Amino acid sequence: MLMLDGEEVRAAFPMAEAISVMADALRGFSSGKVTQPLRSVLAPPSEEGVFAMMPAHVEGLGYGFKAIMHNPGNRARGLGTHIGTVCVFDRVTGELSAVLDGSAVTAVRTAAVSAVATRALAREDAGDLAILGSGTQARTHLEAMRLVRDVRRVRVWSRTADHARAFRDWAGGRGVAVEVSATAQDALRGADLVCTTTSASGAVVLPGHLAPGAHVNAVGASVRGARELAPAEVARCRIYVDSRESALNESSDLCDPIAEGLIGEKDIRGEIGEVLLGTAEGRTGPEEITLFKSLGLAVEDVAAGFSIVTRARARKGGTGADV
Repeated sequence: MLMLDGEEVRAAFPMAEAISVMADALRGFSSGKVTQPLRSVLAPPSEEGVFAMMPAHVEGLGYGFKAIMHNPGNRARGLGTHIGTVCVFDRVTGELSAVLDGSAVTAVRTAAVSAVATRALAREDAGDLAILGSGTQARTHLEAMRLVRDVRRVRVWSRTADHARAFRDWAGGRGVAVEVSATAQDALRGADLVCTTTSASGAVVLPGHLAPGAHVNAVGASVRGARELAPAEVARCRIYVDSRESALNESSDLCDPIAEGLIGEKDIRGEIGEVLLGTAEGRTGPEEITLFKSLGLAVEDVAAGFSIVTRARARKGGTGADV
C-alpha cells in the first residue's frame, strides 16, 4: 500500500493534469459510468465540525472513497479547515492500494472542476477575476482560472482584511498582482469571472452584485444550511451543477430559491458533464450570467486518487506501508 502526504499529492497532481482528469470524471459521471450514493454527513449539534463520507465506483478505475472533516476552528489553530483522507482500492484484488492526504486532493480537484466549468461556460474574453474568500481554495482557484482564461485583473475580498492582504502578498510572490477590495460588492463590480470560496453561512453575493455576462463558480457552501448567494441573485443566473441529485438535496444556494418560488428544478440547465458531452446547452449569449454550483463529488476524489497514484508510482514517490 502506498501512502502519500500533501506535498507528494501536489507534486503528482499538477493543476493542468487535474483539469484534464476532472473533465473526464465529470463526463463519466453524467454518462452513467459512475456509481455513487449521496454523501453521508454527520453534524452533531454538540460539535462545531462536520464529517462526511463519500464513496464511489468509477468504470475502468475501481472503488474508492473520501472521508473528510470540516473543522472551522482549525483556522485559529493555524491548521487547514478540511482534514481527511482519500483511499483507492486495487481494481482486480480489492486490496487497499493507497491512502492520500484528502485535504490536498480536495484543494486541487475542487479548483480543477471550477476550471472545467469556466472553460465550458465563461465568455472567451473573460479575464476580470473576483475571488471572494482568501484561504486554500482561493489560492488554488487563482491558479486554475489562469490556466483556462487570460486573466488580466484580480480582486479579492475576505471578511477578515488581514487574510485578504495575506492572499495579495502570496499571489504577488508568484508574480500575480491582486487588488484587495473593501467589500464583496467592490470586488464583484464589473467582474466577468467570479469564484466564491468562503466559509460563509449567509449570502455574501447580494441582489444586483453580479455583472451581466459574468460566470460564477460557487464552491464555498457545500452543505445544507450554508449559502453564499442571495436567492434573488441566483434567479438571475443560468444554472449548472456537478450533480442534479446532490444539488437538489444538499445545496441551500439552490434549494432556498426553489423553496421561495424564485426558480424551479427545471432552471438547472444541466450538469457540467452534460455540457461537456453536448447533451446540455451551455452559455447562449454574452450578457447571460452563468452559475456553476459545485458541491464536490466522490467521483472527483476517486478519479484524482487513481491518477495521483499512477503518477506517484512513476515518480517513485510516496511511502510503502503494511496493512
